[in-house]
Amino acid sequence: MGWGTCVLRYPKPDAKVDKEEQKNNVAKGKKRKSDSGIEKDNFSAEKLVKIQIPSTLKKQLVDDWEYVTQQDKLVKLPRSPNVDDILTKYLEYRSKKDGMMTDSIGEILKGIRCYFDKALPVMLLYKKERQQYHDSVENDTSPSTIYGAEHLLRLFVKLPELLAYVNIEEETLTRMQQKLLDFLKFLQKNQSTFFLSAYDESRASEGKGKGKDD
Repeated sequence: MGWGTCVLRYPKPDAKVDKEEQKNNVAKGKKRKSDSGIEKDNFSAEKLVKIQIPSTLKKQLVDDWEYVTQQDKLVKLPRSPNVDDILTKYLEYRSKKDGMMTDSIGEILKGIRCYFDKALPVMLLYKKERQQYHDSVENDTSPSTIYGAEHLLRLFVKLPELLAYVNIEEETLTRMQQKLLDFLKFLQKNQSTFFLSAYDESRASEGKGKGKDD
């Protein structure tokens, strides 16, 4: 549905895409248009996909930021359900609700998975999570099989910037916007099931996120 070939093209990531920058991004939602450093590139700010993150999920993002950057805690990996599981559950949910499986939904979910796998190591991790990533994700492993809703939600903060580089017709963009919002509402509806209520007690600075059962 117009996702292109899922090749990440975006503003050069700032190594400090961490702490206050991400928190402010979450708090301000879709406000980052002119101050994102991307206005000089070949697209109009008006073309940005508008993704309105529900208020309870915004709070989830802020809590996520505080756990990792302020309390030195990590999401325990691997997560269950992982991103693949959540996407499958959404497909089942829509199929049951609509009475059939639509190609457009499948395309949207493939796009989300593809962007998640490519964006996670580049722009979805806080500095304190990078060692855990190297410890937990092997070369041939997809992050979508290791990470869960906490990191998937971060993708939706970045998606407007990422999709601005994809050649999408306005009508397609509008339909995509609606489907992404529907997916976020699904995350919100299952928030207590998909998201952790507390993170691992191990200190993030030590990077211990693998092989701990308890």
